[in-house]
Amino acid sequence: MLANYMLEYAGLQEVWFIVSPQNPLKDKKNLLAEQDRFDMVTKAIDEFPRFRAIDIEFHMPKPSYTIDTLVRLTERHPSHNFYLICGMDALQSFHKWKNYNQILGSCNILVYPRKDADGGQFSEHPSVKIVDAPQLEVSSSFIRKAISESKNVQFFLPHGVYQYIILKRFYL
Repeated sequence: MLANYMLEYAGLQEVWFIVSPQNPLKDKKNLLAEQDRFDMVTKAIDEFPRFRAIDIEFHMPKPSYTIDTLVRLTERHPSHNFYLICGMDALQSFHKWKNYNQILGSCNILVYPRKDADGGQFSEHPSVKIVDAPQLEVSSSFIRKAISESKNVQFFLPHGVYQYIILKRFYL
């Protein structure tokens, strides 16, 4: 939903979903295998021609750092103007990201508001735009928890993704 909102209201041409094998700020033991996560993204967006699933970080050193991915993307697609889309909670911890000042200098950041985050010191930065998007209370942690409790959450996910999760018995 958020990606569609960004296309329609933030003036983007496409949204590329970068599946990260290892976010250095998250615990790897809680992650599904990178190929399973990539497959779920592909299933979620396969009917939308302005969405692309990208596995560029699968072929880079791990853990993945956003600045390295942006450099690689810019080298491969020099005519593109890249934006970073993140949640307000990510912006709040942005000072922990590798070379965060270089990221701020090389691309614009579109930020999705979250109820319990204010964006911290970067919310007023000229490269940061807080997007006036509807706030949704559904999160990936809610969905994972609901599935682990055997709740039917099929209407919270694209059909193919829900079927994949059930088939693979993820989060049970």
